[in-house]
Amino acid sequence: MKMNGAQLFVKALKEEGVDTLFAYPGGTAIDMFDALYGVEGIDVVLPRHEQALVHEADGYARSTGKVGVCLVTSGPGATNLVTGIATANYDSVPLVCFTGQVPTYLIGNDAFQEVDIVGIVRSICKYAVTVRDRKDLGRIIKEAFYIARTGKPGPVLVDIPKDIQLEMGSDEYPSTVSIRGYKPSEGVHVGQVRRAMAMLGKAKHPVFLIGGGVNISHAQKELQELAERTGVPVITTIMGKGAIATNHPLYIGNIGIHGNYASNKAISECDVLFSIGTRFNDRITGKISEFAKKAKIIHVDIDSASISRNIVVDIPIVADAKTAIQTMLENITKPEIGDWVKEILEWKAAYPIQMENYKGMTPEKIIRKINELFPSSIVVTDVGQNQLWTTQYLELDQNRQLLTSGGLGTMGYGFPAAIGAKLGNPDKDVICISGDGGMQMNIQEMATAVALELPVIICVLNNGYLGNVRQWQEMFLDGRYSSTCLKYRRRCGRDCADPDKCCPPYTPDYVKLAESYDAKGIRVTKLEGIEAAFQEARSNQAGPTLIEFIIEREANVLPIVPGGKALSDMIMDC
Repeated sequence: MKMNGAQLFVKALKEEGVDTLFAYPGGTAIDMFDALYGVEGIDVVLPRHEQALVHEADGYARSTGKVGVCLVTSGPGATNLVTGIATANYDSVPLVCFTGQVPTYLIGNDAFQEVDIVGIVRSICKYAVTVRDRKDLGRIIKEAFYIARTGKPGPVLVDIPKDIQLEMGSDEYPSTVSIRGYKPSEGVHVGQVRRAMAMLGKAKHPVFLIGGGVNISHAQKELQELAERTGVPVITTIMGKGAIATNHPLYIGNIGIHGNYASNKAISECDVLFSIGTRFNDRITGKISEFAKKAKIIHVDIDSASISRNIVVDIPIVADAKTAIQTMLENITKPEIGDWVKEILEWKAAYPIQMENYKGMTPEKIIRKINELFPSSIVVTDVGQNQLWTTQYLELDQNRQLLTSGGLGTMGYGFPAAIGAKLGNPDKDVICISGDGGMQMNIQEMATAVALELPVIICVLNNGYLGNVRQWQEMFLDGRYSSTCLKYRRRCGRDCADPDKCCPPYTPDYVKLAESYDAKGIRVTKLEGIEAAFQEARSNQAGPTLIEFIIEREANVLPIVPGGKALSDMIMDC
């Protein structure tokens, strides 16, 4: 049987089990949209911007474990995906992004809405390809899904020219994949694991450092067993948080420039650092020459290129986190660590992360109320202080999941990703925590949430600043608040650093803005209003609720490690 390329595209989606497609139409994609018309089993979601669209696919993928799929037109539609593709690439999120393209005979002629999107994204995705022959279309789509979900997951882009969409051809869709040169690691070198476990067995002050790879491989249960059977304390990166319940007695906290004192000190004092599923980026290592100087380092990662790239390790293990941990459990040697865990927990008790220096309503109290009221939920953050406070105070276990842009740090990610998460998990509470700056970057998606009748709860922590940058300006640039005040108007002058000065009103009025979209808007200015606002939001199942929390303008995220300094150079208060 014959069908055109657009029809084969739709068949491929159904064969791959795609139930949700985030899509924005345009001229070179119109035939694929026509083929989707009236198709049952695929929910075509129309966002209001392509950048938000790809973040929505990202949130859907992270929260469900499925591949996120999106479709846009050529030119600006395609280039609007770039930030979202890079975001997914850094955090190993499986996406397949389809872009329309001008007909093959016009490629290279500077045709209307033509860009070389494959060339643009090649360095920020796992694979990108333009389909040049109709007979290759089915195979390429099959390979795209396979590449996105296997090995180290990541985004793939398939560019489909308009003439390929219209050309008639076979309706066959492959059932298997064979790609020469792409053979993702599926096993583990047992000898290396045994060497690593022998080294761990001799340690006196060992630490497990857990990154996002453990969450991606769904190895939480195995990690908990490993920690309990060895008695070794667990420290996480921001992306690794949730790999073990935050109330587990062996969990210490996050490492890095905003990690807690106990975690950073334990890394500095340990003799064996057993790292699983993290890239050792600068946000967790601080000054590389001072990182874990006393330790032998074991590094498990599915990506061989990540091993010894930033931190030179003693025992490399290239493997999926879950596969590696399962093999570790078969080769347990429990170390004799004495009072090591007790000592670390004493540091943790002596130097807790808290905001007691700030009176009234604080991000800590808002997030702790979320812990109390939403035990089974997905919490999605934007980027900035809101993200860092959330990663400090949010409690995680098997019932609560955290989604955040870790590697790229993409402002504007939170709200659309929360929409994607809610679409993938309709029976779960989904809460977005954003700053007032990041919220405005994709505020148009309020229309999407209203149209889809999604009861997402959006928490805007409004301090009137681009807060994370302002904090650095306060602490390291003598308080010169350059281009970070979001209350600024031209009459203010450019040298304002006085938070008590009579400021203009904040723009926009978030409550009125939410209401203009036909969503519910609530403003909270006092501590006693937090719970009532959340209860009101929870009762609104007809659509989204935006809660604007007016927080102290110059509240800071602490501790903090200054740029280029060692983890031991934490600033605990300021």
